[in-house]
Amino acid sequence: MPEGHTLHRLAKLHQRRFAGGVVRVSSPQGRFADGAALVDGGVLIGSEAWGKHLLHRYDSGLVVHVHLGLYGTFTESPVPLSEPVGQVRMRMIGAGKSNGECYGTDLRGPTACEVLYEPEVEALTARLGPDPLRRNADPERAAARIRRSGRSIAALLMDQSVVAGVGNVYRAEVLFRHGISPHRTGRSITVAEWDALWTDLVALMKTGVRRGAIVVVRPEHDRGAPAYATGKPRTYVYRRAGEPCRICATTVAHGVLEGRNLFWCPSCQPATAAS
Repeated sequence: MPEGHTLHRLAKLHQRRFAGGVVRVSSPQGRFADGAALVDGGVLIGSEAWGKHLLHRYDSGLVVHVHLGLYGTFTESPVPLSEPVGQVRMRMIGAGKSNGECYGTDLRGPTACEVLYEPEVEALTARLGPDPLRRNADPERAAARIRRSGRSIAALLMDQSVVAGVGNVYRAEVLFRHGISPHRTGRSITVAEWDALWTDLVALMKTGVRRGAIVVVRPEHDRGAPAYATGKPRTYVYRRAGEPCRICATTVAHGVLEGRNLFWCPSCQPATAAS
């Protein structure tokens, strides 16, 4: 599933390409036909992301909400677009005021693609925790939830109502970078540890937005080992189960927590907090 930085990159791209101009919206697949008809021909006034949710705001007051889920993807293409290929849920064509060029984008396979009214958007965002990539995000909101929880910090970081936008890669990597076992409870995380985790998440995810890739390994620890899969980022522990830790050479461990794969170094991430 795409992590939060991907949605923020998309929001910035769609803001640059479509905002301020009339957008033609259709649903070649037909599953979003009614929603597309509501916003077709409207002016896109803004595009933003909150966690893993993308929001397109129109001058009518309507908002198109997209959640990519596991399989959703946008394909960006120059205009004129070719005939739709595959199951295109939503097609957008328009020229924003920033550059005047006409662009198109096709959305396939999202978990959600729907039109919302502002009260529904407010209800959606109210359910989400602070997003490290949003201005004025309040990390104390997440800290308050974490401090009183007996759930593991790994589970809490993936809970979108606690922190919005963090996925499995950032979860595994930020915990490794700070020597925190994924099995420690939320209430065992100190104020200093949480402050460091949040600060690092902000920096790492901003790098992800800027570079269009997850970059988590410090240069001094990257010894040229191959990426875990073609086109995927180098990591400390994510998808490196059974391989030696980049720092201490201990075998990277793997488990399953709340249905998601978990990766950590038993030596670098001890089960108890440092005294």
